Formats: sequence, C-alpha cells, structure tokens
Amino acid sequence: MNITVFKGDGIGPEITDCVLRILDAAGAGLSYEIFNVGEAEYEAHGALIPDEAFASYEKNKVLLKSPITTPVGKGFRSLNVMMRKKYDLYANVRPAKSNAAVKTPFENVDIVMFRENTEDLYAGVEEMISPDEAHSIKIITRKCSERIVRAAFDYAVKQGRKKVTCVHKANIMKLSDGMFREVFYEVAKEYETIEAEDKIVDNVAMQMVMRPQQFDVIVTENLYGDILSDLTSGLIGGLGLLPSSNIGDGYAMFEAVHGSAPDIAGKGIANPTAFLWSACMMLEYLGKTEAAAKIRRAVDEVLMEGRVRTPDLGGTATTAEYEAEIIARL
Repeated sequence: MNITVFKGDGIGPEITDCVLRILDAAGAGLSYEIFNVGEAEYEAHGALIPDEAFASYEKNKVLLKSPITTPVGKGFRSLNVMMRKKYDLYANVRPAKSNAAVKTPFENVDIVMFRENTEDLYAGVEEMISPDEAHSIKIITRKCSERIVRAAFDYAVKQGRKKVTCVHKANIMKLSDGMFREVFYEVAKEYETIEAEDKIVDNVAMQMVMRPQQFDVIVTENLYGDILSDLTSGLIGGLGLLPSSNIGDGYAMFEAVHGSAPDIAGKGIANPTAFLWSACMMLEYLGKTEAAAKIRRAVDEVLMEGRVRTPDLGGTATTAEYEAEIIARL
C-alpha cells in the first residue's frame, strides 16, 4: 500500500525518518513516496510543494506530513491551512489521553477534539481598511457546521463515548456561533444515546484546568479548536504527545500538532511521539490496527520504564536512542 510522505522543515526530516523506520519495524507493510516541502524547498527550488508531491497525494489519498515552518506576520500563508482547504479536510481530530508514565497535575484525561477545519477566521479573508485598521472576516456556514458536528457524534457512537460538548461564543457572536450551536442541537436529536451539551469557550478553558475529566468528545469551530487542543496537550504532558488527523470525504492527512521547532533542529533531541501516534491514527484509518496497537504498546512500555526519554519528557535520550528502544520492544 502506497502513502505520500511530506518531509517538512526544522525537526521535520529527523522525526519523519525515525517514524518511517518504526513503521517498517512494526510490519506496517507500507511503501512511501517521499517529498521535501516547505520553506527550505521553496528557497531551493521556488515551490513550497512540488507538483509531483500534489500528484502523489491525489493518487494515494493518504498523507503523512511532518511539521512545516510558517512565517509569523509576513511571507506565505500556512501550508497546513492551504492543504486543508484544497482537499476539503474538514475534520481535524486531536485525541488527548493521559499516559500513566507521564506525570502531570491531572489524571485520567481522555478528550477527543473535533475541530472544524475549513472556515471561521482561518478562512483568511482579511482586508486593510486603512494603514491603521484591518478587518478579518469570520465565516460560519450551515453545511460545514453540520458535517463536523455529525462527524463528532458518529465518532462518539463508534467508539462507545458518552457525551459530545459543543464549544462556542454564541452569547456574543449570536449569528455565526449562534448558528453553529443551533446546528449542533439539530444534529444531536438523531443521536439519542449520546448526551449533548454546550459551553462557552472561555468557561471551557477554565473548566479544563480545574476538572478536565468532565469532557469526552468536544466539537467546535476552527480557532477555538486550535487553541483548546493545545491546552489539552498541556494537560497530558505537552505538544510532543498530541497527534492529529485531518479527514475529508476523499482524502486524509496525518500530522503532529506541534511546529517545526527550529531551535532544536539538527540537535538529535526531538521527541517523535506525537508524529508517531499520528502515524498510528493513519494505520487505523487504513485498517492496519494490529501494527498500530503494537507501536502503541511499545511506546507505552518505553515511557513507563522511564529509562529512555527525550529531554522534553525529563530525560536525556537522543531521538535515535528513543527510536532504537521502541524498535527493540517491537
């Protein structure tokens, strides 16, 4: 089975090579079409993503993408945003689950975030009204709201979850967020076995750092989902442990939530766990559940033993040493 792989910037190439070797060691049975993308590729060849890379993804339909640098306040727009819009990858799924081996102030966190991926302020509709005034337009549609809400409820049913929480700011944005909340309850009527509730986004942020165990599946708009999913990563030990998938009706893209970390690029100390778990989500999407389970068990064993950990998890191991330990468990 062929998949497309994008090697990004910063730590991207390092963790990509690491994860592909672990996939092979687990017997995933995949073949890779690998492409360099991002800022470095643009500087070298004048294109952020080569045409051959797009063609590969459009053929294979499944993409494993490592972090890509996005300039802040200038330069090109986020390639992540572009890919999500180009291929209508409307459901960004980010599971945050506590690991007993990683000590945090919270235990038994198990939150799955469904973030709408194609509109909201992330649509990037902006206008300079004057040198001193800029407008950014928030776009919410019934179609996109309904399909992300339905995806969250379908997941809850399939995975035996109990509750879906709609997160919004409809008390202030009564038309846009109001419609998102309205659609949520319309769809919820079709799922009588799942509890449905809604909460205002600022209250959710507070509740997450007081009693995160109350949350199960969360469905929300693009910007809120981006912010709150990073918050959930902090509950379980950091961005190095948070995977994600971007799912559409025809295409799927799997990536870690964290960025390209240029400050540690080339030092050999990057933590590949989030990207590896994203690859496990990809394996499950492809029906290769046994290989995914093997990798998850191996990682859990390594983290539980605690002898080989990367610096972000309180250890001193290099990326290569961590990889070798996981492969040894496989």
